[in-house]
Amino acid sequence: MLLKSITLAASLAGLLATATPASAAAPESSDEAWPPGNCQPGTFCVWPNWAFPAPAPVETPSLVTSSEWSGSVPALTYYNYTSRNVDMEYVYTWPDGSTSTRTTCVPKGGNIFYLPMAVTKLNWHEGSCPA
Repeated sequence: MLLKSITLAASLAGLLATATPASAAAPESSDEAWPPGNCQPGTFCVWPNWAFPAPAPVETPSLVTSSEWSGSVPALTYYNYTSRNVDMEYVYTWPDGSTSTRTTCVPKGGNIFYLPMAVTKLNWHEGSCPA
């Protein structure tokens, strides 16, 4: 039973992890791992897919906002194209239907989720993101 609990905890940690934060370089930079694609300056964008094979999303985002937001949209890729940091809340739904909710600070730039998530809330973050 202890081994099952440890395995479950390790699995949860791996499932909820996102990729290493993107460089603080300007979004126009072509060397970003996840560039802004069709996300417009001044907005925060979420896409329900990964940008494959192209390195930038061109599909219709599941969310585009320039203000704080709450709801639920499918998410695999996201990009903060604003000048502020954003606290992003997201939810993973387990096969048994239970959920795990996490919040992360998103600086300017893009990133991905390794597994399908639902972004449920965006709030402007005062100050810098924790290291």
